[in-house]
Amino acid sequence: MRPADPRRAQVRTAALAGAALAAAVAGCVFAAVGTVAADGSRAEEAAGPVSAARAVVAAADAATVIDPADRPAAPALTGDDLDGKPVGPDGFRGHVVVLNVWGSWCGPCRAEADDLARIDRQTRDQGVRFLGINTRDPDRAAARSFVRAHGLGFPSLHDPTGELLLRFPPALLNPQAIPSTLVIDRRGRIAVSIGGPVTADELGPLLSRVTGEAP
Repeated sequence: MRPADPRRAQVRTAALAGAALAAAVAGCVFAAVGTVAADGSRAEEAAGPVSAARAVVAAADAATVIDPADRPAAPALTGDDLDGKPVGPDGFRGHVVVLNVWGSWCGPCRAEADDLARIDRQTRDQGVRFLGINTRDPDRAAARSFVRAHGLGFPSLHDPTGELLLRFPPALLNPQAIPSTLVIDRRGRIAVSIGGPVTADELGPLLSRVTGEAP
């Protein structure tokens, strides 16, 4: 086991600052608390200064898992779904929530949608709930067609202007990065951030990690 590094807290602070700058300048999502491979294993950031350029490189095609002690609270989301029905936080309280940002106009969203539908069905009995945010789709009809085409069984908030996305920390959910996925733990905190499309093979181990945590 690697001995504890007394500079770890300082490194984490520097990494998060670099991540925020990278997200603002380069449109990348990165929290720099540890990148996670498809098998759920974690590679800690080595001690030392972290530049914005490093953050951008590390963010590419990677998920970011946040230590429980460092997880920020996810904002409460309310609004109407694609059928105009209200959606609120009560149905998700106490569950692990997968929050997926998508648009019917988005090619990578189409590429990941079937995997999301499948893993939603597979994990429901484990206490996982999926919630979408449909963004930049002024026409609900196009979004509903997308849902039917891919057999999505979870609700999606209709957010045509992207207002809901601005409630999240930009280093964890860049409103310009579509699709994006967050995993929110049972205590309502952001546990995982994924910028770009995700597959079932990538998301499954991350969900297992969060659902396996003590409530």
